[in-house]
Amino acid sequence: MNKIIFGVLTSLLMGVTIYSCSEDFLDAPAQASLDEGTLANQDGVEAALISAYSMLDGWNNDWGTFNPPWATAGSNWIFGSVTTDDAYKGSDPGDQQEIQLIELFQWQPANEYFNIKFQALYEGIARGNAALKLMSNAEAISEPARIEGEVRFLRAHFHMDAWKFWKNVPYYTEADEDFRKPNNTDIIPNIMQDFQFAVDNLPVDQSAPGRATKYAAQAYLGKVMMYNGDFSGAKAQFDAVVNSGKYELQPCFHDIFTTSGENGSEMVFSIQASVNDGTGGGENGNFADRLTFPHGGSPFGCCGFHQPSQNLVNFHKVDDNGLPIGDNFNDADVTTDDLVDPRLDWTVGRDGVPFLDHGTHEPAWIRNRAFGGPYSVKKFIYAAGEESTVGWTNKQLNAVNIPIIRYADVLLMLAECEVESGSLERARELVNMIRTRAGACAQGPDGGVTTIDDAGITWANYRIGTYDDPWTDQAAARKAVRTERRLEMAMEGHRFFDLKRWGVAEQVINEYLEVEKTRRNYLESHNGMEARHNLFPLPFTQIQLSAVDGTPMLTQNPGY
Repeated sequence: MNKIIFGVLTSLLMGVTIYSCSEDFLDAPAQASLDEGTLANQDGVEAALISAYSMLDGWNNDWGTFNPPWATAGSNWIFGSVTTDDAYKGSDPGDQQEIQLIELFQWQPANEYFNIKFQALYEGIARGNAALKLMSNAEAISEPARIEGEVRFLRAHFHMDAWKFWKNVPYYTEADEDFRKPNNTDIIPNIMQDFQFAVDNLPVDQSAPGRATKYAAQAYLGKVMMYNGDFSGAKAQFDAVVNSGKYELQPCFHDIFTTSGENGSEMVFSIQASVNDGTGGGENGNFADRLTFPHGGSPFGCCGFHQPSQNLVNFHKVDDNGLPIGDNFNDADVTTDDLVDPRLDWTVGRDGVPFLDHGTHEPAWIRNRAFGGPYSVKKFIYAAGEESTVGWTNKQLNAVNIPIIRYADVLLMLAECEVESGSLERARELVNMIRTRAGACAQGPDGGVTTIDDAGITWANYRIGTYDDPWTDQAAARKAVRTERRLEMAMEGHRFFDLKRWGVAEQVINEYLEVEKTRRNYLESHNGMEARHNLFPLPFTQIQLSAVDGTPMLTQNPGY
């Protein structure tokens, strides 16, 4: 596979990382054999750029700083999925209790998971800014606009993730020297400027898969606009991506979650993963996502986190026309007699259903069914024989890329913009594109891909239809688009941020918790989502480190 192999040059670049958010980052000298003078050339600048890319997955093999590393995951599986009706923490109640506190909305600034995520994002920003500083001191750099475009794309991505978490965060550029900055300025204009520079200066195609392109930047710029309520501006960006002709939905929903299809026509921008690439511990194989594999008697051996909720499974029920059944979906749990969307068994591992080509999912695959329920996450699991051959519990490490933005995501965001602008029929057309593709394939009885009406499928009755009647009611259209987004993007770390920007997070999550606590007893201790939970607490450690003459520059978010 042609991939950018992240991390190979990271150790050479520690000397040019201008800051990190460890406890002594404000005054620590560079610790490496190479300095900025040595690296101020084409190879050094390109290596620094790759080092910034390597932080997309959140992990740089630094147990001293990022421990536990699971909080760093670029997929945001903890913060974007476990906080919602999509997933439970899973595993055992005593394992990684910090995640359980997040799931229960018992949020405290001292929870180390918030600090570790903050550190990982700003490490990515630091590496990008280090590349720009190197380039400014180098001579005869070829394609400087392209390099700057990639760096500013990455810098905007890391800042945007931080904004989604905390909103009130500082923005850093290569010109900053004192990093104890206040967080009282809106950073969205800076994010948009960086993405716009990337749109204007990045090529349509890159020499290596995984590098940012013009249309990846345009899609991301549209996403930022949409998050901030500019549906007209976002629509223009998404339209440009769609009209470019560069992307199309791949034939099967599962294609993009395979090593063979991950960089295909549907991938706009993703975290590139690799295994068996010469790194001794398998650090490039989605290390921070490794806890999410089935446990116990499964082929993977550990660890059973990020388990799909019963609510999510029930959400896949459809009516006789193959359309979502509406508000009553959660009245009863799915049985083999129910009609269901075929995406269910690409997303969720269920007993008695083939788990890709790893055999049939069995009760023994679950670490603690009474605690985390009977389901395993399935969407990002590799095919048999594609695991890492090195590293601790190597079978969790794999080369399946994790999308940051994929084409179906763009189509659904565009559909949202069309609904808000009153173009309901265009929104219906876009949603039907997603649903038509969803009905094109199903998990097969032999572990492969088959059609949804294959007679060998005995564990489910798959049916999926399109919306054939015109959409004339904006509220109904909005609900249909949001429903489709949950079905299509489930377990991909988007759900919490979607609910927040729609302004329905408190209602949806609290209703979910009140029902789900009758299924998972530990949820009885939930605090409920409050208005303050629309922002995560800024890490206590970072507030302390921001102090100038004893006065913190960072101000805590309201309610913490």
